[in-house]
Amino acid sequence: MKAATRMQAGPAPADEAGIWGHISSAVGRWQPGILRLSHAIHADPELSGQEFRAAKRASTLLRAGGFSVDGAQPTLPTAFSARYGSGELVVALCVEYDALPAIGHACGHNVNAASAVGAALALAAVADDLGITVKVLGTPAEESTGGKADLIKEGFFDDVCLAMMAHAAAEDVIGGSSLAMCMWDVLYEGRPSHAAAAPAAGINALDALVVAQTAIALARQQLPCESIVSLIVTEGGSAVNVIPERARASVEMRSPNLATLRVIEDRVRCCLEAGALASGATVKVTPTGNAYAELRQDSFLSEAYRQAMATRGRTVDFNEDRVASTDMGNVSQLVPSIHPLLGYDVGGAAHHTAEFAAYGSSASADRAVLDGAFGLAAAAAAAATDPRQRARLLGRSPG
Repeated sequence: MKAATRMQAGPAPADEAGIWGHISSAVGRWQPGILRLSHAIHADPELSGQEFRAAKRASTLLRAGGFSVDGAQPTLPTAFSARYGSGELVVALCVEYDALPAIGHACGHNVNAASAVGAALALAAVADDLGITVKVLGTPAEESTGGKADLIKEGFFDDVCLAMMAHAAAEDVIGGSSLAMCMWDVLYEGRPSHAAAAPAAGINALDALVVAQTAIALARQQLPCESIVSLIVTEGGSAVNVIPERARASVEMRSPNLATLRVIEDRVRCCLEAGALASGATVKVTPTGNAYAELRQDSFLSEAYRQAMATRGRTVDFNEDRVASTDMGNVSQLVPSIHPLLGYDVGGAAHHTAEFAAYGSSASADRAVLDGAFGLAAAAAAAATDPRQRARLLGRSPG
C-alpha cells in the first residue's frame, strides 16, 4: 500500500453551502431513481453487446434529468451518448452495464452504471455554475470486446476533457492501474483420416495445438515480468477414431503495459506457428475484440475523489497495484481519468463469482452507489473550479 501523500494535492473540502453541498443535495433528490436503476439492472442481467434494456433504463433516467440524446450515436447498438450543459470543459461519465454468462452481475456493473449515472445527474445540477458540459457514454461489452475502445475509434471521446467511472469492489481504493490485455481466437485446420486404418493420410490439427501449448508453456519463463498467457481448447475433434481436421483455442495475454504486450504477442504467435509447422496444419489467428491498454489514474482527480469520499465517512486507500484489465485503460491513455474501486460488503466473495453477484443490490451496495456518485461528481467539480487544473484539462497554459 502506497502513502496517499505521494499524490498531487487536491482541493480543500468544500463547505456544505458550496458546490459539494449542492452535489450532495442533488444525489439525495435523485436517490430513488438512481437506486431503482441499480436494482433493475442487477435483476435483469444482459450479456456483452446485448444490454438493450440496461441502456434504455439508463438513458430514460438521464432524459428525466434534462439530458438530451446526441444527434450522432455510436455504432454499437447498446451504446449511447447523451449530454447536459454547454460549458467548454467536457466531463465524461462512462456507464458500464454488461453481465457475465450464468452468474449475472458478478462484477457489479449495475453498481458501476448507477454510480456513473448518479454522478451525471448531480453534475447537471451545477453544470452552469461550473461551466461544464456533462457527457454520458453508455459503454457496452467491457467484459468481452471493449466497447470504450470502439467509441474512441468513432470519435466519441474527441471533445472530452476528463473521464470517470467507479467500479464495484470489496473496498474503497484509488490510484490503481490495470494490465494491458488482448485475446485471440486460434484455428488450426488439417486433414481428416481414419485414426487406425490410415493415420498417415491425415494431418492432425489437435497435434498442432498441443505443440503450440507446449511451446507457450516453455516460453513463459522468458516473457516480460508480470506477463500472463492463458489458453483453453474450445474444439479438439469430433470422434476418437478420426484424425482431427480442426482444432480451435482461445488465447488471452496480459502484461503491465501495451509495449510489453506486443512482445508477448510476437512470442505467442511464433509458438502458434510452430504448431502448424510441426504438424503440417494451417493456422489462422483472429483478434477477439479490442486490445485493452493499461489504466492511468489522474493524481489530482484521485485526491479530489478521496477527499470527497471522506466527507461521506469513507476512507479511500491509495494503492498503485495493477488489478485485472479494463477498457477504461484505453480512455485513460487519451484524457485524464479516474476509475476508483467502490467498496461494499461482499461477504469475502471474489469478483466473477455468483456469491459476489448476490450482494449487488444490498443496502451496502446502495450506499456505495450514492457515495460513488457524489465522489465522482465532486472530483469533477474540484477540477472545474481550480484555475490551474481547468487550464490543464482544457490544454491551456495556466494564467
